[in-house]
Amino acid sequence: MQFCHAVFLAHFVYLNVLLCAFTVPENRVTLPLQIKNLIIDTQERTPMNPNAFLQISHVSKTFPGVKALQDISLEINRGEIHALIGENGAGKSTLIKILSGVYQPDPGAEISIDGKRCSQITPLLALKKGIVVIYQDFSLFPNESVAENIAITTDIEKGTKFLSWKKIRSTAKAALDRLGVELDLDAPLGTLSVAKQQLVAIARALTFDAKLLIMDEPTSALSKSEVELLFRIMRTLRESGISILFISHKLDEVMAISDRFSILRDGKYLGTFGGDELDNDILISLMVGRKIEYTIYQKHNRANAGKVLELKDFNKAGNFKNISFHLNKGEILGITGLVGAGRTEILKAIYGINHQDTGQLFLDGRKITITSAEDAVRHGIAYMPENRLSEGLVLRKTMADNITVTVVDRLKTKSKLIDRTKQKELVDKWIHELNIKPPYPDMSASKLSGGNQQRVVLAKWLAVNPKVLLVDEPTNGIDIGAKAEIHKLLRDLAESGISIILVSSELSEILAIADRILVMRRGKIAGEFDGATATQEEIMNKAILGVKQPVTA
Repeated sequence: MQFCHAVFLAHFVYLNVLLCAFTVPENRVTLPLQIKNLIIDTQERTPMNPNAFLQISHVSKTFPGVKALQDISLEINRGEIHALIGENGAGKSTLIKILSGVYQPDPGAEISIDGKRCSQITPLLALKKGIVVIYQDFSLFPNESVAENIAITTDIEKGTKFLSWKKIRSTAKAALDRLGVELDLDAPLGTLSVAKQQLVAIARALTFDAKLLIMDEPTSALSKSEVELLFRIMRTLRESGISILFISHKLDEVMAISDRFSILRDGKYLGTFGGDELDNDILISLMVGRKIEYTIYQKHNRANAGKVLELKDFNKAGNFKNISFHLNKGEILGITGLVGAGRTEILKAIYGINHQDTGQLFLDGRKITITSAEDAVRHGIAYMPENRLSEGLVLRKTMADNITVTVVDRLKTKSKLIDRTKQKELVDKWIHELNIKPPYPDMSASKLSGGNQQRVVLAKWLAVNPKVLLVDEPTNGIDIGAKAEIHKLLRDLAESGISIILVSSELSEILAIADRILVMRRGKIAGEFDGATATQEEIMNKAILGVKQPVTA
């Protein structure tokens, strides 16, 4: 029985397949001469070197109607941290899938791994060659132990007929020892923090004798201290000769940890650069082909506009305690704090999917009870969850279906069929107003870039004409260009009279767009700040030290 269970487990380990995201190229913007020369210089360099673990040349990938990758040639050296940079839709995910054998490139591609030419890469061959991908969702099994998640699949992959649980434990411990960390081998994975689950995923990669570790947005859900731990482990792996391909939209982290940087834009390779050749401004210009202004928006004191939403003494065991605050009309109220402080749980309580144990909720001065998402929508409260892929979208459905899923009843005719003319009018309206690209209502949501997927989620909720919009980590996993556009959308919505509660781990984001800021620590509100005068230092002191300040209710 245990063996059958293990075979079932191993079967799913190899299903590390994410849906492809791509977008239509935007208009070109003339680059500064310095950057043009930098691109020409790097493209004229010798394309191969004896220290390269991975070498690819002339790699393209075509999907129906779209060229996702166009003639990509790059190399990753042994024992280096190599950043792969680009906007959402630049082709990073497609390239990862080719390197891991999930996709096959167009004819004419040349790929060499560890000095040997590979005519075709399959997922199993990639693993045997030491190429291991750690996706954002880790592809682990929460009900299994730490030891099982790390080691059981290596025995099955080798064709072992009888599993030795003693060997599984020793293999798992050896992998963790290489990382210099200690975890309870018997603990169910689901009981661990995200950071510790990530360590399990890295340890599992080591059991496959990883030579190239591909890390896709590994810091997206980590606190600052957890990022520092991850970077220490990445440096340890680099020193042991393991190559790391690091994909992230957090440019400060990319600059801090990476040895070299390869840049994609619109499916094309712009070049590979050393850290001494780039700064943030040059990197951003190469990525997006235009200058990005990170706007600090004008803040407003909306106290005289009237309270729209108010929480009094919200409590939920294990999540949050004694939460009282209000939200004014047309205000963006930012909520920040360390990971695990209870921020998301509060949004879910307001929305009715994580109902509080005690506490009162008021809307426009009237006490209301919300016990479900349907109740929330009926009261004019909408919720954009943190994970747009698993909670915000139906990926296999079209853009049009996703935008109108919240208002299906309004689109039905007397015969209970959807009025396609009304649906098209509504979809076209939001595609235009939110600048969703490409503007194809019948395109699957899975094929949109991250920034445009987030716009579709936003359109879905704006279609219900909400009074209150709850937004959780709106720019998580989104490139800097799309991030600036999402910020502007949220500010425009607030100016139109919609009241917004914004949860974000990025202090720069909170400080850029929030009118008022609440800081949480260990499930409680530790402080409140005016968005116009708050500083990162003040907010971090409250988040870490937790000196309580009274909050206006």
